[in-house]
Amino acid sequence: MSAAETVEVRDAPERERYEITLDGELAGHLDYMLRKSLIALIHTEVDERFEGHGLGSRLIRFALDDARGRGLEVLPFCPFVKSYVEGHPEYADLVPADMRARFGL
Repeated sequence: MSAAETVEVRDAPERERYEITLDGELAGHLDYMLRKSLIALIHTEVDERFEGHGLGSRLIRFALDDARGRGLEVLPFCPFVKSYVEGHPEYADLVPADMRARFGL
């Protein structure tokens, strides 16, 4: 990925997912289910043509920051999201305290 490439991440609530684009082309998405003050992050997928550029991590970071900004608690059902939270403990507080053990956090 070069510095000239444009990466954008956005919430697409009509599809219940976050999407990441590279130069306007859909590169990946993170599916979720939103219920009241809780967001379940279900599945992350990055097109194989765009793998290895950190797009999945950017997508997850955006989703977690968005959840924090909206006051949502997070259920990291997606293994990639769970792994990201394990490696970035500053996000662990988003997972409800009584659910952290279930996710190994």
